[in-house]
Amino acid sequence: MATLIETPTVIAAAGNKPKIIEEFVGRVNSRTDALSVARMKSPGGWVEPGQTPEFDEYTLVLRGMLRVTTRDGVSDVRAGQAIITPRGEWVQYSTPEDEGAEYVAICLPAFSPDTVHRDE
Repeated sequence: MATLIETPTVIAAAGNKPKIIEEFVGRVNSRTDALSVARMKSPGGWVEPGQTPEFDEYTLVLRGMLRVTTRDGVSDVRAGQAIITPRGEWVQYSTPEDEGAEYVAICLPAFSPDTVHRDE
């Protein structure tokens, strides 16, 4: 049977500025462990701690620019572009441009605070 997700659940975000995370599918909103789908809205100048997650993350930028920093380099992902960050690799997300960014993040398996492993 199909499940309609009528509204997302707003989840607290890590980082130096307030960021809105609207989880549509995931452990909190739909009790789904297999994957999570969330819309993110982050302000200009936002940066979160680095992390070494136990999930793959697929990110599609809808508006603005998302900076993705890994040990291998920096990728500026702009509206209409996507990036895949594999589990087990260190990554840090930020939105350094004034307009911030809006993007969709899909995590496989679903995001969990217990498996994101943020830097201290």
